[in-house]
Formats: sequence, C-alpha cells, structure tokens
Amino acid sequence: MRRNIHAGKLGSGGYSLNTLTDDELYEIHMATLEVLEKTGIFVENEDALEIFHANGAIIDKKKKIVKLPPYMIEDTLRWAPPKFVMAGRRPEDDFVLENNRVGFTNFGEGILVNDLDTGELRAPTKKDVALSAKLGDFLSEVSVYNRAMGAHDVPAEVAPVHNAEAIFNNTTKHVMIGPFSGYQARQIVKMAQVVAGGKEALRERPLVSFHTCPVSPLRLVNDTCEVIMESAKAGMMANIITMAMAGASSSIHLAGTLVDHNAELLASVALSQLTVKGAPIMYGSSTTAMDLRFASATVGAPECAIINAAVARLARYNSLPSFVAGA
Repeated sequence: MRRNIHAGKLGSGGYSLNTLTDDELYEIHMATLEVLEKTGIFVENEDALEIFHANGAIIDKKKKIVKLPPYMIEDTLRWAPPKFVMAGRRPEDDFVLENNRVGFTNFGEGILVNDLDTGELRAPTKKDVALSAKLGDFLSEVSVYNRAMGAHDVPAEVAPVHNAEAIFNNTTKHVMIGPFSGYQARQIVKMAQVVAGGKEALRERPLVSFHTCPVSPLRLVNDTCEVIMESAKAGMMANIITMAMAGASSSIHLAGTLVDHNAELLASVALSQLTVKGAPIMYGSSTTAMDLRFASATVGAPECAIINAAVARLARYNSLPSFVAGA
C-alpha cells in the first residue's frame, strides 16, 4: 500500500499553496449553498430527478431544474467518505487517498499519438491504449493509471469498454477511466469483477474508478447522472471533474468561477450519497480560465494553478479527496 508524502501539514512541514483563507472558504461555501437553493441546477436524468424529489428537493419537472436545500448539501457531505484506497491488482500497487497526501497520474485523453515506427501523428488505436497502460505501469511516479488515450478503431458507443480491456491487461495499478453512459460503466464493472475474482472481491478492493464531467454552468447531463449513480451502486469511486471556464462558461472572476465549480461538485455529491449513502466520491477539477485572444482553455496558465490550489483547499474544507488537472 502506497502512502505518498504530504503536501504540507502543521508540525512536520511540507510545501503548500494556500490561496484561500478559512473565512474565504466559508464565503464560497455559503455562496454555493445560496446558488443551489435559489438558482438550482439542471438535472437531465429522470431517475436522478426522482431521487432528488424523494429526498426533499424542489423540482421543476418541465425545466428539469432542481433546487437543493442547504441541509441536504450539508448532510450528504457528511456521508461521503474522506478516505479511499485506490486498489491495485497487488497490495503494493494500492494508493491511499486521504487528507493532504499528494500523488500523480498521467493526463488524458490524448486525441493523437505519435507513431513510434513512422513518426506520424495519427488517431490512437486499441493497441496504443494497451501500450500506454504498459508505460504507465512501468513509471514509478505514476501512482494510478488514468487512460491516456482512447481507441478510435472500435465502435464509439463501446470504446470505453474496449479501452478498459486493453488497460486491465497491461497494468496492475488502479485504473481511472471515463465511461460515457451507465451501460458502459456497468460493463466495465463486470470486467473488473472478473479481474478481481468476483463481485464481493471487487467491492472489497475496487480496482477501477470512474471519471465524469458536469457541463458548466450548473448542468448535470444524462451521462453524468448515470455514471454517478452506477458508481455508487457498484461501490466504485466517481471522480467528478468540473470544467468551468472563467470568462466563458463561468464568471470572469475566479471567485465566481469557484462558486460555480463548487455548486456542480456538491450537487454531484448529493446525487451520489442519496443513491447510496457512503458511496466514495472525489472532488475533481479541470476548471481553468479562457484565453480571451483564442477562445481556448488556458491549461498550464497561472490562473489554472491558482484555481487548482483553491480547489484542493475546497476539497479539504468538504473532507473529500481531490483531483486537479493541469500541465
């Protein structure tokens, strides 16, 4: 089991970038509760709407807007586990997610690959997915393997299932993958059960966790809802990667963007916990700012680093493990 170094803690030191004070975190949290209660969030999936309605949320069925009372958000945050073991095929590959420990994974998802034989840039194949998993398995700096690319030589409607097969056969590390529907998530869980040695064995040692992304601003679309609910039912962790973009899909001000980001995350946490109390969930982020010159995401820019540091603080404020993307 792998316990990486602390990013920083009182007493023994370490490096940290604390961009928000405790008072500022509280203000963002209060603003988030207000947004979820007064503005609400769009929820596309009918089953998710019913779950929220059955637990006291105010539903506009015609517009599919869900308004979440503050007590629901506070309760479901307390139910979500603060720690999760990302199990590998071998105990020595386990990675522990808990307060303030830092690990690294590779970025995803590459849309082109440089052919090792010809040097040309081309669309990735299932074989490339397998080779990337093998590379990630070899690199000691990679704590868990995140699918680095997706196969383009298989039917798109089942591509994540093919990706999972290629990955499971080429790494013993914990696997992070993004299914595009509840059906795909269920099929990947079935594959993982075979790898783990059965349904209960997989629940005891979850070998895979799922990515899914809300649509900013304030939209839990159908596939996001399905993946959140299926992850909770299967006992797999759902990593909710919000992709708000300051100046485009969210406020130009970083504080406003963080409120939007936080609202999408906490609504996702609520759906997860109302589906299965205690389901593992991760506070994720690929939130950044828009480059106003080119209308593109500034991944790797100073704004992204500031947002990432703030996201990590918000995750700690909510006692949730965190994931931030960047370069």
